[in-house]
Amino acid sequence: MMTTNGMVKSAHNTEYVYVAAGDINGLLRGKRIPFDQMEKAENGAIRLPLSILGVDIWGADVIESSQCNGDIDAIARPTGRAAYPLLNTSAPSSLLPIWLYTEDNEPYYGDARHVLDYISKKFKALGLTPVMATELEFYLVDYTEGETPKPPIRPKSGLRLNKTSILSINDLLQFDEFLDEVYEQCNKLDIPADAALAENGCGQFEINLLHVDDPLKAADDAILFKQVVKAVAARHKLTATFMAKPFGLQSGNGFHVHCSLLDKDGNNVFDDGSEEGSDMLRHAVAGLLKTMSDCTLLFAPHVNSYRRFTPGTLAPNNVSWGYENRTAAVRIPGGDSKARRIEHRVSGADANPYLVCSAVLAGMLYGIENKLEAPEPINSITYNAAELKTLPLDWLSAIRQFESSDIIDSLFPSEMIELLIAVKKQEAKRFAQQVTNLEYLTYLQDV
Repeated sequence: MMTTNGMVKSAHNTEYVYVAAGDINGLLRGKRIPFDQMEKAENGAIRLPLSILGVDIWGADVIESSQCNGDIDAIARPTGRAAYPLLNTSAPSSLLPIWLYTEDNEPYYGDARHVLDYISKKFKALGLTPVMATELEFYLVDYTEGETPKPPIRPKSGLRLNKTSILSINDLLQFDEFLDEVYEQCNKLDIPADAALAENGCGQFEINLLHVDDPLKAADDAILFKQVVKAVAARHKLTATFMAKPFGLQSGNGFHVHCSLLDKDGNNVFDDGSEEGSDMLRHAVAGLLKTMSDCTLLFAPHVNSYRRFTPGTLAPNNVSWGYENRTAAVRIPGGDSKARRIEHRVSGADANPYLVCSAVLAGMLYGIENKLEAPEPINSITYNAAELKTLPLDWLSAIRQFESSDIIDSLFPSEMIELLIAVKKQEAKRFAQQVTNLEYLTYLQDV
């Protein structure tokens, strides 16, 4: 028996298929069906509630968004990416990526993948094709629920990692079996994994994904890459975390996005042969700077995200740009002018890749369409520079700025804006109601 995407049941012995879309936080949600219903799923005959994409980080309904329309169903259609086999399932299973459409077969813009498609089409209307690549950082940890995570034990030496060691070849060699399996799975799933390196944190790694000329594929790859890393880590008795700041005194996990634009003839419009790049490059940079503060909630969507914005850790905390300046929010890498591109460095690895890529492209488009002029680049350390506007440095401020922004309404569909605000307010309310152990230790007996 063969399905339309070429998966052969007899060859893979697949018993179940998980039909899933990414929610507003980038977590996969959907249902499991027997393999013999695969053709039904591929033909868009599976239905799912619209509300599953607007639950909070704990999976709880956000009443304002889920029940105002009676919690109606949506049509689940495949994204075009083939179903892929899952690791660590008790029965052989695969996952079919889908996105949601309304009953009228219109895109549902509470689905972040549709938001990215919406913005990508605006570039196509201008005869431009975004080329995007991503870099995701993560930690490998030993973790037991309720306990503080520890650095992992080196598989070959049997000794626990106990220091930071940026770009350590020894750390890469110690974890080469884990990395080998990550690359093997990425190759199977058409995820263009490139260079791997040991990062600043103890047990922290980064794997770069190569550029592709399709923003949807770039974001799909990032979503699937995170699933691969977590699954492979579990097979090695480890936990992989993409939390923005899992350790207070170590580097956070970033999600850097590289982007250039091609014209109809395949030419990079950011390249004019100079080291500085074209006028369009500077317009795009100016748009990113103009929209950055208002979009911070998309780059840093969780309460933990804001711990990452610590001066001196190469995580930008202000609105800035520069050439070859990793302390800036927007960096223009050096090298061959034909590869001239923008690197956006604000986002944490905990963010939703679809919304991050959407915000980067929307900011660039805003600058290009309005022919905004970028300020002078900064090529010195940007942290706490008095002349620079800081980003919202706490979660509640970011939520308020996103909600009150005049620019946001012009960048994104209203369904996504309203859904994200409702979800983040519900999450923030729950965090505000928690009394921490540190508060008990500090205040219970002494005040």
